[in-house]
Amino acid sequence: MHILEVKNVKKVYTTRFGGNHVQALSSVSFGVEKGEYVAIMGESGSGKTTLLNILAALDKPTAGEVLLNGRSIVSIPQKELAAFRRDNLGFVFQDFNLLDTFSMQDNIFLPLVLARKSYEEMASRLQPIARKLGIEPFLSKYPYEVSGGEKQRAAIARALITAPQLILADEPTGALDSRSTASLLRLFREINDEGQTILMVTHSTKAASFAKRVLFIKDGEIFHQLYRGLSSEEEMYQKIADTLTMIATGGGRRE
Repeated sequence: MHILEVKNVKKVYTTRFGGNHVQALSSVSFGVEKGEYVAIMGESGSGKTTLLNILAALDKPTAGEVLLNGRSIVSIPQKELAAFRRDNLGFVFQDFNLLDTFSMQDNIFLPLVLARKSYEEMASRLQPIARKLGIEPFLSKYPYEVSGGEKQRAAIARALITAPQLILADEPTGALDSRSTASLLRLFREINDEGQTILMVTHSTKAASFAKRVLFIKDGEIFHQLYRGLSSEEEMYQKIADTLTMIATGGGRRE
């Protein structure tokens, strides 16, 4: 069952005075199954960030459709978008997007506060998540008092606490050292194994090698995709590296 369907999405930007048109996405179509873990890769300027913004309902396509559990997110009225994102999507960003004036716990609570949930409900939701992510010891600390890896775990907790249909991760390992990166990727895999659907945009071959499927974007289109199948992380890493080399050297399209 597809939880996310992207159908013939195109995005054209017009310059300030309308003289030039830049086509960021040509015709993108794919689906994501419930419980899948998908990585999207591509060179700078390939369109992957534009695509992520459309999937996050932060931008609208010029043409095409995006369905989340059968509901068109393209046609949601502007005044309802913030609530839709809060109730259905979880976000994990490269730079964490934590507020330094809030404790780690309050940062995690923020989407539930905006949804007007009671403190008792927020605390009961946080407890199992904090235990799983190993963040209980520093919930009372502030972002500037903890490491990058701990910040990203708090950001993941904030994404999970609303029980989203889909987690969108934008370069989640980009600001982390190698040890924190490895820990985060294992955590993402565990969360996915428990049934959480994840879609991640990344430049990192290592990060993508943990996904169950990798989509490659080139010139605003889906150029190729890889399925993990029974491949190990090392085997998946090599397949991804070979595909990126093919794209960089102008190799032909693969299906």
